[in-house]
Amino acid sequence: MFIFNLSSAIDTRTNIEIAIKKLSRPFESNTFGKRTFREMKLLMHMNQEQVISLLDTFTPTSGRSNFSDVYLVTPLMGADLNTVIKCQPLSDDHVKFLVYQLMRGLKDLKPSNIAVNENCELKILDFGLARKASEELTGYVATRWYRAPEIMLNWMHYNQTVDIWSVGCIMAEMLTSRPLFPGNDHIDQLTRILELVGCPSDEFIRKIQSEAARNYVAGMPKFPRKDFSTVFLGANPEAINLLERMLTLDSSQRIDAIEALAHPYLAEYADPDDEPSGEPFDEGFEDLEISVEQWKDMVYKQIEEFKRINPSASP
Repeated sequence: MFIFNLSSAIDTRTNIEIAIKKLSRPFESNTFGKRTFREMKLLMHMNQEQVISLLDTFTPTSGRSNFSDVYLVTPLMGADLNTVIKCQPLSDDHVKFLVYQLMRGLKDLKPSNIAVNENCELKILDFGLARKASEELTGYVATRWYRAPEIMLNWMHYNQTVDIWSVGCIMAEMLTSRPLFPGNDHIDQLTRILELVGCPSDEFIRKIQSEAARNYVAGMPKFPRKDFSTVFLGANPEAINLLERMLTLDSSQRIDAIEALAHPYLAEYADPDDEPSGEPFDEGFEDLEISVEQWKDMVYKQIEEFKRINPSASP
């Protein structure tokens, strides 16, 4: 995990409130070096309304020789969604608007990685642990409470609907003001999931690649599926239907982002002409096995590249 310091300030040239994030030890190891490069490269690549944008990046040292600290400057958002959920009940309109925005910009999701301002506008933060968004994902990282069951069952390949599961968990938390699956460990987490969605089919169990996981799931109690309308009392029926489709155990049958954006619950905000797909991201660096000093070189070049593309970013 990154260690970082976060400060707020006002850009005197634009009078815009900004957040300045200092990565204190970005080159502590090869892994940290890769994460630093990944976060910078993704922030420079992204041009999506629901993803935090990079306004500036810099280092206080002049020249590569003493380079050790990295600063990232982004717009200052309000509280994170985790804080918002804890502080006040959210109306159905708020939930609808927030879920719609989440669907527009998916990644490794948990409420503390999502910022919300006073206008209920949302942005996804923190790309240090993001992984490549290819058709199949390996080595995916997510916070346990929001982690799709196929990850815990050690499936070596996951599709992009792992994030749909995370959105479902977050949406449920917005409706009830409490985490949906606050598991104490992997076993407790999986048990809580099955207590809600019911025991898996034999077909699902056969898909589990790990024999140990397959045998464990097959031997679990046969939980019946709960009625979501009784679990989420008073919720909009269309919201419940969307939740059921997002929290589907079998990822091959789970709703995807495009289908979710077209769901009746989100129809009020849906606009296919304003829901662009991102440009392909070059993740070739993910397979590099290089030294810390080489990662430093690559990050320093990223900073220089940002300055070249955005000459007005720094005074």
